[in-house]
Amino acid sequence: MVAVSACAVVQKVEAAIDCNGICERYASCFDKSYDVSACASRCRASASERPDFRRKADLCHACITERSCVAATFACVTECVAVVP
Repeated sequence: MVAVSACAVVQKVEAAIDCNGICERYASCFDKSYDVSACASRCRASASERPDFRRKADLCHACITERSCVAATFACVTECVAVVP
């Protein structure tokens, strides 16, 4: 039982890290006044409620990492379109 609950905590922490990174990246690349905190909260809530969203957030985060804003815009649109507006 402890191992199962520990896995859930790790998944929530990973989702929080991915969501914060994705939302901060969106703000830095596209909209300096974007509400990163609200975006990250929505993202975390969606990730905890829907495993498919968590997978999309993970794919988006993996895609935008190590790419410039311009490169991520073109290369990661499919992975990120459902994660951040």
